[in-house]
Amino acid sequence: MNLNIANQKFLVGGASSGFGRAVTEALVSEGARVTAVARNRTQLEALQQLSPGHIEIFPGDITRPETLDELFNIPGNREFHGALINGGGPPAMHFVETKLIDWDEAYRQLVRWKVDITQRLAAFMSVSQYGRLLFLESVAVKQPIANLVLSNSLRMAVVGFVKTFSNEVANQGITMNIIAPGYHETPALLRLYKKKSEMEGMTEEEAKQAFIRNVPVGSLGNPNNFASLAAWLLSPQSGYITGQTISVDGGVVKGVFG
Repeated sequence: MNLNIANQKFLVGGASSGFGRAVTEALVSEGARVTAVARNRTQLEALQQLSPGHIEIFPGDITRPETLDELFNIPGNREFHGALINGGGPPAMHFVETKLIDWDEAYRQLVRWKVDITQRLAAFMSVSQYGRLLFLESVAVKQPIANLVLSNSLRMAVVGFVKTFSNEVANQGITMNIIAPGYHETPALLRLYKKKSEMEGMTEEEAKQAFIRNVPVGSLGNPNNFASLAAWLLSPQSGYITGQTISVDGGVVKGVFG
């Protein structure tokens, strides 16, 4: 399928590995241009070598306001057609392990910067009367995941603001959606293996197999398959879908609206 995004410009957070890298590769395969943001310069440079003419790299922590200030001060870096808003998550913890400082940091890491970057992007998109904003969250917004109380709680705030704002800009050619992955073969899952192994006295490989047994389709997800859906949601083809939270989870969410 031709997504009609050749030469469109996209911003991708967390682009050096996992979902961010897979989405970058999917967009570039359709002829799009990508500004790839991540903290690891070496991994970004390796990514850029896949398509030097289509991938611009920007090393930095996208969750920090100073990084956003620098990023959006680059000439032309307000004129994105779409963005994958993705920046990782807080550590795995039980509620009783948390301190208030953990909640403050999780708010900064999961909510505050997403409001900031959305305001910056939407200001330009409102003028151009077109935009695609896709937030990478987690199935935890539909079905809480054990040991992830910070993520379970604060990602729901993102769902609330995206749903609300999506209605405010729907008549301006801007769509806003959330893609909610379950268990995929990405580095982010390693923290769950580690936490489960520590709590239940098993190896991390045994913890991984336990997660797989809880997925109805019987396997972890492939980030490249995930990326194909993300690229479509970032394209003009998805113009009639907005304000939605779409699970990609192999059947993990049990509710009828999963």
